[in-house]
Amino acid sequence: MRRFPAAVVFSQWRHTVAAKCAARVETRYSRVLTPQANSEQQKQPPRVSVVVVSRNRAAMLRRCLESIEASDGRASLQVIVVDNGSSDGSAQLGDDFPEVQFIRLPKNFGLTKALNLGWRAADAEYVFFLHDDTEVQPTTVGLLAGALDTHADSAAVCPLLVDGEGRPAPQLGTLPPTGVWRPATPGAPVAVEFPRGAALMLRVYFIKAIRQIDERYGQFGSDADLAAEIRRASRKILLVPAGLVRHEGRSGYSAMEAADFLSSRAVFMGKYHGFGAGIGARITAVLSGLAGFRLGELKYTLAGQKIDGTQE
Repeated sequence: MRRFPAAVVFSQWRHTVAAKCAARVETRYSRVLTPQANSEQQKQPPRVSVVVVSRNRAAMLRRCLESIEASDGRASLQVIVVDNGSSDGSAQLGDDFPEVQFIRLPKNFGLTKALNLGWRAADAEYVFFLHDDTEVQPTTVGLLAGALDTHADSAAVCPLLVDGEGRPAPQLGTLPPTGVWRPATPGAPVAVEFPRGAALMLRVYFIKAIRQIDERYGQFGSDADLAAEIRRASRKILLVPAGLVRHEGRSGYSAMEAADFLSSRAVFMGKYHGFGAGIGARITAVLSGLAGFRLGELKYTLAGQKIDGTQE
């Protein structure tokens, strides 16, 4: 057998090992540096997450979703419907809107809890809260998002609410909330104190900063509380009249809904004006129901009942 000098053997071994290592390194880094398939790439977050809360208004919800589907840049929107225990087939609309995410609740947990579920499911940095009795114009979502992009001092923006004839609809209230609304005025963007929550876009980080929308409110009061929190943080709510949203609204409320509103007002007064103011608001609510012989409202008010999932 022919023998090779040790130096030659070692040199050959070294070159063999070096070649194997180089091959391994090349394979390793080629896997890292080579662009991966689209399914493995990180998806871009949506521009805006639209959250619609609905209960037993399937026809309105359908029109609302159809208007969102017709929005400019629809592909960049995430649409979430939180269904508050509907029994009219609203939850089955998902078959007609496959790109919409439905969160189906077993019963009516009220607007505030539904909004919190909605924004927690949002992937965008902006969340656009809508009631199911609204219809957005194609350019509205983009206009509102653009306003938040360019106004760093604004924590929220809202469109101009209009009625079926295109006239400004009741939208602006005062704090503490009274349940009375007045129409906004078309024109240039302007800061407002308290817009109706039927159509309101917020920065998600602001909601995270206050942890969540205060769930001491049931069906009513969450929009007033957000407006107060924004004011307390020295931020603004900007009305952008160029963005239009049709709002149907309604004029009548049940006894439980009326009691829920009075309860929410008492919560608001206690939170922002002190314990005594909160107690005073509750006493006023009881006396008001008694004086007006609104016995159903009085019953729920005395029980402290609100629409939050605890109601029968």
